[in-house]
Amino acid sequence: MAMRHLLTVVRRPLLRHRFIIQCADYKAQKPQPPPAPPSPPKPPKKPVSFSLHGESWEDEYNWMSQLNDKVAMRHMDVYMEQEEKYTEAVMSDTERLQSKLQSEIASRLAAELATPPLRWGPWLYYRRVEEGKQYTVLCRRLAKLNEEFISNKSPSSGFDFTSGKKIEQKLLDYNQEAERFGGYAYEELSEVSPDHRYLAYTMYDKDNDYFKLSVRDLNFGSLCSKPQADRVSNIAWAKDGQALLYVVTDNKKRPFRIYCSMIGSNEEDVLILEEPQENVHLSVRHTKDFQYLTVNVFSTQSSKVYLINAADPLSGLTLVWECEPNTHCIVEHHQGYLYLFTDAAMQGQPVDHHYLLRSPVTSSCIPRNWENVFANDQLLTIEDVDFCHSHLLLIVKDRQKYGLYSVSLPLSNDKVGGHLQEFNLQKLPFPDHVSQIFPGPNYDFNSSTMRFTITSPVMPDAVVDYDLLSGQWTIVQQQNLLYERTRVLYGSASSTSNSRIPNNLSENSAADESTWNDLSEYYACDEYEVPSYDGALIPLTILYSRHRKTNGENPGLLHGHGAYGEVLDKRWRNEMKSLLDRGWVIAYADVRGGGGGGRKWYHDGRRTKKLNSVKDYICCAKFLIEREVVQEAKLAGCGYSAGGFLVASAINYCPDLFRAAVLKVPFLDPTHTLLLPILPLTPDDYEEFGYPGDIEDFRSIRECSPYDNIRKDALYPAILVTSSFNTRFGVWEAAKWVARVREYSIYDPSRPVILNLTTDIVEENRYLQSKEAAMETAFLIKMVDS
Repeated sequence: MAMRHLLTVVRRPLLRHRFIIQCADYKAQKPQPPPAPPSPPKPPKKPVSFSLHGESWEDEYNWMSQLNDKVAMRHMDVYMEQEEKYTEAVMSDTERLQSKLQSEIASRLAAELATPPLRWGPWLYYRRVEEGKQYTVLCRRLAKLNEEFISNKSPSSGFDFTSGKKIEQKLLDYNQEAERFGGYAYEELSEVSPDHRYLAYTMYDKDNDYFKLSVRDLNFGSLCSKPQADRVSNIAWAKDGQALLYVVTDNKKRPFRIYCSMIGSNEEDVLILEEPQENVHLSVRHTKDFQYLTVNVFSTQSSKVYLINAADPLSGLTLVWECEPNTHCIVEHHQGYLYLFTDAAMQGQPVDHHYLLRSPVTSSCIPRNWENVFANDQLLTIEDVDFCHSHLLLIVKDRQKYGLYSVSLPLSNDKVGGHLQEFNLQKLPFPDHVSQIFPGPNYDFNSSTMRFTITSPVMPDAVVDYDLLSGQWTIVQQQNLLYERTRVLYGSASSTSNSRIPNNLSENSAADESTWNDLSEYYACDEYEVPSYDGALIPLTILYSRHRKTNGENPGLLHGHGAYGEVLDKRWRNEMKSLLDRGWVIAYADVRGGGGGGRKWYHDGRRTKKLNSVKDYICCAKFLIEREVVQEAKLAGCGYSAGGFLVASAINYCPDLFRAAVLKVPFLDPTHTLLLPILPLTPDDYEEFGYPGDIEDFRSIRECSPYDNIRKDALYPAILVTSSFNTRFGVWEAAKWVARVREYSIYDPSRPVILNLTTDIVEENRYLQSKEAAMETAFLIKMVDS
């Protein structure tokens, strides 16, 4: 031992000496230059000339949309491969970041074993995920047997599926449906018959690009021989489940025929209504009590609603309502009265909000007399309604604040026509910053418990059951990000454990012990009204981490939509947490053309007034910078679908305002898409962006078109454009816009414009959801915050 230790001591100086000699001979290597940035693809240019209304122009990339030109499509395939490689090269240095982000985002995806069961009659209906399977299974179980399998010791653990399988009935396994439809299962419609005997549903046939109707006998689990129809857009049960009405579309996806099929009969399905005119669209639905069917007939000239007796669906149609085109008309029935929820003109004068009318079913007047249920209130507007046998539920808005009220039914005749405040209203307490309320699904007309979903920028979606008779409410599902679990309650035995009284509820909530899983302790939500160029006040919602906010130093992402009268989605999104926790500010601009501000707000941002939406968005972007909410050189924009149109147009007007942008399946070439549609368009598309045949609309389309207004010799921000082969707007729109931006703008490798394509519908695959979100987030961090 001593000799070995001695040898070790002797050798050390020799080793050190040898290292010194080697160091003396070492010559420093010259630093290697960074790799050259990848070069963007350059697709061929084949100019095609167009002219309309005295204006002429060329489209050098028109060939990308020629789907019937085999040579052009071969070129397109090559070009798409080049774009894919270029995107991979640009993002190659973010692979580790993308992997980290994907892990973060995937870990926050709500691990829901099942949807909260929905009570309808004697049954509890729900969907659940089986281990190792991609798609859900639709199931039901008898409510009276449910209590045995509820964990009363730990209510939050919910229903014991393992031992509860003995009382469970599998109705439809969508994994098996995927085998029927080429490995892919996407359902659009699903309706259980009122007698709980049949399930009618439509599945997407991607090979033929339409939805296929099937009816399944729930007693035996087998498919019925009829009806089985293609291109189905609407379904409604009649005759207590013995008959099914369905709407079929033509080759341009226009709903134009309504058929009635008698279940179990060998007779041919009966054609109830056909509309050969190309500007007429049909839809059908049943009233909640299943006593009537309503048929909506929309055209560019009018909006009509017809009534069918559900007990005798072949007895004919009765016209009950007619008004101007482009209006919302929903008819319900309750104890001998028809209720109409609409935003149609009142006494010839346009209105800025929805209102509720009623008329006796037995009325024989032509035209039918309707009376206002509530007096008009300019401050308190009705956003939506829902019915059950005992109550009318109203979703109302007081300026920008949502409220939920219930009114007992039937209504007293002496109160009809009075102000809302004159009714005996029950109000549900809400947390702060509610962005939207969605009613339903509420299938059980005879139940006094109604379900709805509350969304907020600072709270995961909360599914709530509200007992209208007792005033009690229960959160039946909400993700808890703080404890990395999802609260899912099943059955009446369940209750919330460790409940506390939240400090951000309205005064009438103190007696209720339910609690919201909100995140306002960690993330702040500020709301502003930003003056636009013409003085209109634009609602701007700003979300940020309370611990990472520094005036004038934070990067920011501004969302916008402003189209179709749709409310901007400001709900909490788990993927945004990765940006918030890195100090980003997330903002939402409720520009004109969107929903939530009344009918005038919508009309002030469509067709010839479309530019208002763009200018509103730009004013909100400038507000963020001028108020030092976001650092001047670190603002990014984000838009989905028509929101991509908005953000791309804003970039054309002010390219130096943004450092980056993410455009998701955007609408970028309205001139050619509206003038020469390749994929079927709807009347809503033309009402939104304009009719090219109208010279004023045409000029507005040209003025706002992202593809036609790209600035030459301007420095554009870094832009990620995502598109899909399963989208209403063709891949060629994104490809054309990307190619032209690169051609016209100043080339800067630090501000790449890249195109990312997907072949699957991302919403149907959680892995793809997290992967796509990780890439978009990594792109923003690299381009803005690196």
